[in-house]
Amino acid sequence: MKRALFPGSFDPITNGHKDVIIRALPLFDEVIIGVGVNNEKIYMFSIEKRIAFIKSVFNKYKKIKVQSYEGLTIKYCKSIGAKFILRGLRNPADFELEKAIAHTNRKLSGIETVFLLTSAKTSFISSGIVREIIKNNGDYKALVPESVEFLSK
Repeated sequence: MKRALFPGSFDPITNGHKDVIIRALPLFDEVIIGVGVNNEKIYMFSIEKRIAFIKSVFNKYKKIKVQSYEGLTIKYCKSIGAKFILRGLRNPADFELEKAIAHTNRKLSGIETVFLLTSAKTSFISSGIVREIIKNNGDYKALVPESVEFLSK
């Protein structure tokens, strides 16, 4: 089985995340969306709420599972039998950072990283931008899946 992990904090999930995940489905038998827990990071949304957002977006897709995890992503990949890490790239800065991580992951574990370029219509979206808009009571609805707008308030 070709299983991929799409790791992230998803605070919150955006239309960019959704686009990459949907486009990855033909490539893999299963995509696990791994909601990472970093105890040093301050999140806008609880882990339970982030998982609820994601599950509501992808509830009709049988090939997608949502789980939380802590620690090294490659250790989690091994624990779930994922031989691939899926990442979306928005810009050259994303590529440089992700390239270094991918090389390190492959060196330490043999796990390959598969990159998908974000679509032009979502390449400007980041969770950080969405959080800033939410904090300042702006209209973020065009940047996130519908379920996020309904669950976030």
